[in-house]
Amino acid sequence: MIVVKTKEEIELMREAALVVSKTLGELAKAIKPGVTSLELDKIAEECIRDQGAIPGFLGLYDFPNTLCMSPNSQVVHGIPNDKPLIEGDIISIDCGAIKNEFYGDHAYTFAIGEIDSETKKLLQVTKESLYVGIREFKLGNRVGDVGYAIQKYCEAHGYGVVRELVGHGLGRKMHEDPEMPNYGKRGRGKKFVEGMVVAIEPMINLGTQRIKQHRDGWTITTLDNKPSAHFEHDVAIVDGKPELLSTFAYIYEALGIDSNEEDEFRQQALVL
Repeated sequence: MIVVKTKEEIELMREAALVVSKTLGELAKAIKPGVTSLELDKIAEECIRDQGAIPGFLGLYDFPNTLCMSPNSQVVHGIPNDKPLIEGDIISIDCGAIKNEFYGDHAYTFAIGEIDSETKKLLQVTKESLYVGIREFKLGNRVGDVGYAIQKYCEAHGYGVVRELVGHGLGRKMHEDPEMPNYGKRGRGKKFVEGMVVAIEPMINLGTQRIKQHRDGWTITTLDNKPSAHFEHDVAIVDGKPELLSTFAYIYEALGIDSNEEDEFRQQALVL
């Protein structure tokens, strides 16, 4: 059952989403060759708690950490460890927080120093596909419209679109209806209505779409061990149109990136 949010609840959810956005911004300042994912996990937990929120992933389904940290061929759900990141790595950081009794859930794939051009293009296309999908999240469209748009965009570049892992509704629970696959057929699935809030999150592989799960019960990697990218935003339908609740602006501020990619999805100015 889809849980529709009031405009007041959506504003509370924006606060939760921005806790995560600010945390990712702090991580962007700390990510460099030599740092470990466990060190980044500690930074994230402190940042979330300093904002009056609590980590959303820690203990959820018995997950042991604040962040899902997935380098290189890991798709999602990687467990932080003490292995240093090295120049040329990429790492997907998925972070959740609870504030105002609502969840924020937000992800970004970072480059560690200079990365090869093939992997750089994968990150670019995956992030672009996120916005391609968000454009289809509007009043009267259906789940399949978002999935179809992401799938078509990524497969046109020869990439594998993961099937087993999907986006989802978001609210007082981390995972609510509807599931939001990154593939699909136009006009299929549940219809979008005013006040829906979802996490849209393309998980795109450089090679095969096929994945495997490791013995730890969490870590998911590509079957061919080629890189995978993951970007995620929290989005609401407000006045019939997609409204971003999360932002990459804090990341871009930390990395010195100038971008207007989010402007079309904001009905109110974002104040950093």
